[in-house]
Amino acid sequence: MAGRAKPSASGPDFSLEEAAASHRGDLFAPSTPPVVLGLDEAGRGPWAGPVTAAAAWINPCAITELPPGLNDSKKLSRAKREEVFAALAAMPEQKFRYAVVSISAEQIDALGILPATFRAMDKAACQVMDRFSPDDRTHLLVDGSLAPPFDGMRKRQHHPLGIQAVIKGDQRSLSIAAASIMAKETRDLEMTRLDHMHPGYDWASNMGYGTASHQHGLATQGPTQHHRFTYKPVAEVAAKFGTTR
Repeated sequence: MAGRAKPSASGPDFSLEEAAASHRGDLFAPSTPPVVLGLDEAGRGPWAGPVTAAAAWINPCAITELPPGLNDSKKLSRAKREEVFAALAAMPEQKFRYAVVSISAEQIDALGILPATFRAMDKAACQVMDRFSPDDRTHLLVDGSLAPPFDGMRKRQHHPLGIQAVIKGDQRSLSIAAASIMAKETRDLEMTRLDHMHPGYDWASNMGYGTASHQHGLATQGPTQHHRFTYKPVAEVAAKFGTTR
């Protein structure tokens, strides 16, 4: 296995992945190391748009081929994040695999933001693992203090899942950092697309968060189908406009 790698002195490395790969929690599982996925989300806090989650797998033999600057998406400039996103997406499947899943504002209103986020993570993990054998063990590194139940993953796997919640995981794990970039950039592109469809809310800049420009658009135009009606600021304006989904 490749040694630990850091793209910068303060960036994430591969130590969590290495520890997961060496752990033998299931004595009846194959002796080969598990597939280790990093998972992260973007868009839990905004008033509009989807919540988006990504799952990412990095081949341990390809650590030195990762794009320079791979880090927590929040620590990168928009231009640098776009550059790293494009470089990761261009890597061959044998070196890097990922999936991104978005859950719409309508589904967020129906499910709640946390269950919607967990559903997106579960689906993203399943989509990546569909490119591996069901016989492979899987270990999931999830950014944050909470991890989804991964019901979908449990149904497709032949062996118990390894699930590990990692606080500030996008600053510690290269796989989670990669997932954070794929999720964030995919969602930003979607919000830019929605901004063209629904001008006046400044979504291309604020990405659906409750900034002053978004508040102004909401107050003057009312909510769209892409707003989260269960979020209090949106609900209050929707009531004034008499708008329902």
